[in-house]
Amino acid sequence: MFKIYTKTGDKGETGLFGGSRVGKDDLIVEVYGTIDEANSLIGVAYSVIKDKELREILRIIQKKLFILGAEFASDDKGKKMLKNKISKEDILFLEGLIDKYMVIVGPLKDFVIPGDTTGSAYLHVARTVIRRAERNIVKLSKKIEIREETRQYVNRLSDVLFSMARLEVERE
Repeated sequence: MFKIYTKTGDKGETGLFGGSRVGKDDLIVEVYGTIDEANSLIGVAYSVIKDKELREILRIIQKKLFILGAEFASDDKGKKMLKNKISKEDILFLEGLIDKYMVIVGPLKDFVIPGDTTGSAYLHVARTVIRRAERNIVKLSKKIEIREETRQYVNRLSDVLFSMARLEVERE
């Protein structure tokens, strides 16, 4: 029988990919936990958004967030073993989406108050969670080296989620 529990975290520690252990209150756990939280919220948005293009993009982003989370959930040894990492192409993909969607929705004229549609509201919540992840990544970068691509990806992702939320309202 496969068990989901290991009991290895009962004393407040968790294992990183690569073998080292850290406290569950370590900032690195906060970072990848926040990325996981955002991924779950994007999944909720996916479940209520009807627009096929937006749904496809959300799935792509969710898969990239697993890759991003894995990098943060790895120690130095684990990072060397990772086959996939966020790349410059991933950042360019997000930038292309931002540019495309902002042309469609046009420039901002007022503050955006979340809640016009359920899907856009969830995208806004995911955006704010990604912003929290970004703040924590900045804090973490004062303790350990963070690849520039991961930092840029998270920054662009909040902008993508914002532009997608606006597009969701326009298309609904």
